[in-house]
Amino acid sequence: MESLSVKERLYSIIFGTETQAGRRFDLFLIVLIALSILVAMLDSVESIASQYHRHFFLLEWFFTLLFTLEYAVRLYCSPKPGSYARSFFGIVDLLAILPSYLALIFSGSTFLVIIRLLRVLRIFRILKLMRYLRDANVLWRSMMSSRRKIFVFFCSVLVLATIFGSLMYVVEGPEQGFTSIPKSIYWAIVTITTVGYGDITPHTIMGQMLAALVMVTGYSIIAVPTGIITAELADELRRDRSKKYCANCTRSGHDNDAEHCKFCGAELNP
Repeated sequence: MESLSVKERLYSIIFGTETQAGRRFDLFLIVLIALSILVAMLDSVESIASQYHRHFFLLEWFFTLLFTLEYAVRLYCSPKPGSYARSFFGIVDLLAILPSYLALIFSGSTFLVIIRLLRVLRIFRILKLMRYLRDANVLWRSMMSSRRKIFVFFCSVLVLATIFGSLMYVVEGPEQGFTSIPKSIYWAIVTITTVGYGDITPHTIMGQMLAALVMVTGYSIIAVPTGIITAELADELRRDRSKKYCANCTRSGHDNDAEHCKFCGAELNP
């Protein structure tokens, strides 16, 4: 029973924000995340790293050990450790500590590129801050709810880009810079997204007419994903009006008389 009470106290501090200890823990963790990101950024500046690399190395391992302890305690006190480990924030917490440990494995000189990548991955600790931004959680849930529609839209854009790129390859040809269908598809994607690098441009009348059609199509479809996310965001905001939310998986939309989360089974905040 004593161990259970300890687990409950840890859960209220780490996953909850209702107590003063929980708010202090969240504030302390936010400061640690911000400092670790600052250290990773400064360590990438050669003039600074040449003088303070050892200090940055020690600080990085200090942050890594603290985040590792935090991750282990979250697994220990979570009512559903598996659900937490597979959740978005559980994966983010794991990715926040993996780069430092993986850098110990890839220590050879031939893996310098991998080590550099692992160091950059530490910047993704900023995603841990999303846990403490309620509005960011609502936006994230809206994007996840609309992921299937966005995926269908993305596939439709790729189909259009393939068609337009193939047509432009036939109309313009290699002599105008459209040396292959993949390169022509690259031009179509750049044009549809209204970026317009200008490294490849059509010169014939037919090519310019086709380019005009691609540009108009790009402006026509650019608002589609915005509308999809906006609709899901409105639904999520309506669900978020309920005072019941889960501190374990940060999801809302529960019934007012619910006592446990319908997504992960954890006890809901009153």
